[in-house]
Amino acid sequence: MSLTFRDPSTCRWDIVSLGEVMLRLDPGDGRISTARSFHAWEGGGEYNVARGLRRCFRLRSAIVTALADNPVGRLLEDLMMQGGVDLTHVHWRTHDGVGRLVRNGLNFTERGFGIRGAVGLSDRGHTAASQLKAGDIDWDAIFGAEGTRWFHTGGIFAALSETTPGVAKEAMEAARRHGVVVSYDLNYRPSLWKSIGGQARAQEVNRALAPYVDVMLGNEEDFTAALGFEVEGVDEGHANLRVGAFQSMIERVVAVFPNIQAVATTLRVATSATRNDWSAVLYEGGQLYKAPERKDLEIFDRVGGGDSFASGLIYGFLTGKGPQWAVDCGAAHGALAMTTPGDTTMATVDEVLKAMKLGTARVDR
Repeated sequence: MSLTFRDPSTCRWDIVSLGEVMLRLDPGDGRISTARSFHAWEGGGEYNVARGLRRCFRLRSAIVTALADNPVGRLLEDLMMQGGVDLTHVHWRTHDGVGRLVRNGLNFTERGFGIRGAVGLSDRGHTAASQLKAGDIDWDAIFGAEGTRWFHTGGIFAALSETTPGVAKEAMEAARRHGVVVSYDLNYRPSLWKSIGGQARAQEVNRALAPYVDVMLGNEEDFTAALGFEVEGVDEGHANLRVGAFQSMIERVVAVFPNIQAVATTLRVATSATRNDWSAVLYEGGQLYKAPERKDLEIFDRVGGGDSFASGLIYGFLTGKGPQWAVDCGAAHGALAMTTPGDTTMATVDEVLKAMKLGTARVDR
């Protein structure tokens, strides 16, 4: 494989993620607008990857983020502690009493069912993480003195404010100085870019960060919306996903950004909210590797499936299993994560390995 990693014995962390962690409020089988109770989870696109690598794959992971120091922030801390991600580099900001100056983000998410798709409504303006700026974090200490093998961030964090792309760039530059592999999930969210320039601004920001990326991640829409690369033959509803078209698109991405050593894309056709065709491809070393297609995969909660794909893929890379194994592991882990509620994985390594063999769902006694 073309990616090279630092010796784990010289590093405190296998992976460090940079991103916002929000409180997810889940109405269960109901709807946000009619709910009378919510289940609370923690979640965030970049955080979910680090948590998956810690909780399922037992690697050493840490999150770099910021939280307002109030009971909601401490609830998020408690939830993250249960997930096992190290919180040494959480920056706590003084709460002003009502959230005029700084607050914690909330994410209301409906799972959807049948013809009713999932719905996400975030409430994250003026959050502590969005106010991070270049110079706030000692990346040379995290990547150098402490030692890190892999750094992960993405387009959600970069969309939070005018200053967060600078934080991501600063981190990526430091990672490259210290021989840390950098992954970036485009994770295009129209709601985040809507009031700050839309797709045009998203592409401007992401294309400016792409030269610092080793492994680029995304779904079937992200490379077009967030990076500006069209996939030929894909209809508006993404119901016609041809692997050959994705390979052509990926080759164009790598030609424009030759620093990118691997590109991984999840492939999803949502026939309904609760039944999806699911697969993934990985382009590495000039070759395309495809995970088995899971037709009519039954979905309990689709949120976080892509993040769990990323953590499984990264696990395959970090353990030297080879590109085909890595994409198979990512796709299996993402599929399992969508069978349980919440953004984050509840799967075990043994369950992932069984799913990679396309094992049955017979009772395990």
